[in-house]
Amino acid sequence: MTGIAPPRSAPSAVVHLRPLATPLPMGFLGLAAGTFVVAGLQLGWVPQAQGNAVALVLVAFVFPLQAVAALLGFLCRDAAAATGMAVLAGTWLSLGLITLAGPPGTTSEAAGLLLVLSALVLWVPVAAAGPGKPVASGVIALSSLRFAVTGVHELSASETWKDTAGIVGLLLAAAAVYAAFALAIEDQRRHPLLPTWRQGAGAAAMHGDWSDQTEELVHEAGVRRQL
Repeated sequence: MTGIAPPRSAPSAVVHLRPLATPLPMGFLGLAAGTFVVAGLQLGWVPQAQGNAVALVLVAFVFPLQAVAALLGFLCRDAAAATGMAVLAGTWLSLGLITLAGPPGTTSEAAGLLLVLSALVLWVPVAAAGPGKPVASGVIALSSLRFAVTGVHELSASETWKDTAGIVGLLLAAAAVYAAFALAIEDQRRHPLLPTWRQGAGAAAMHGDWSDQTEELVHEAGVRRQL
């Protein structure tokens, strides 16, 4: 008689999920601060001689908040939001350093090219996020417009584009504060106080059950073997 070996059990792995608070409100408040102080400089509320002070705000306040938001966003498994925050963080840091290095009140073609490129690549996270989180996606899309208009000003040195960039910057600041407040309250209370208009996967992420959150976990970066 020939013995039959018992079937080997399938290999298994344990994936540990770490609860984290949403980093988006922190990132959006950093965005609001950056676009607001730069708008103040563009609209003449802040004297051109104080451009270095505005640059320091971008480097010391805006960049750290958005960089941390980007890092935590990846840990929260939201690549779209994290990528958007990372692009914003790098752009504001670069703009702050370029402003610090140049004479007050001057424009920079290098900054203009960077801003135009950032405006384009911000549509990567917007497209990846889709319509599920319109508040967050809308703020990132408006950030793209803000960078594009500011980039045109840096390339052309046009006062008209400078004023337009300042106005768009103020609109972005208001949108970012709204998004930060709405998302922070939603995360803390588990239901929205201000409309966030979540739908599809965005709504399921907030109100779905455990299986909705983990059914595709095996295919996510950090769990699968290849990125």
